[in-house]
Amino acid sequence: MLQAANPHVGAIVSFTGVVRNNQHNTLKELFIEHYPGMTESALRKMAQRAIARWNLDGCTVIHRVGSLLPGEDIVLVITASSHRQEAFNAAEFMMDYLKSKAPFWKKEIALDGAEWVASQTHDEVALDRWNELG
Repeated sequence: MLQAANPHVGAIVSFTGVVRNNQHNTLKELFIEHYPGMTESALRKMAQRAIARWNLDGCTVIHRVGSLLPGEDIVLVITASSHRQEAFNAAEFMMDYLKSKAPFWKKEIALDGAEWVASQTHDEVALDRWNELG
């Protein structure tokens, strides 16, 4: 669809994120909450930012919510551009945003209990580098 809409598309990059088990291999479920409306608006805003910055012909983000099991798909990011580097950069930027700032709340439910997942410092650093790169 992204390619059919624009004959100048030379690259389509897709990334699929998968729920991974925790470090102890005890994850039973990952539960993701969001505020409908607010989350979609935030994702649209970041996609528009990526489209403008990398001159994309399209950007699609699908993020699942609710109960997910290890091994299930959690996110899909697709970017389309005339050139591959722009499509790759935009997809990576969107994932860095999703990992650190997107309004989702994740709870790991494991065999030994449940806990909310905090944002990781390395994810924050990954997103910050896009500001440094212009």
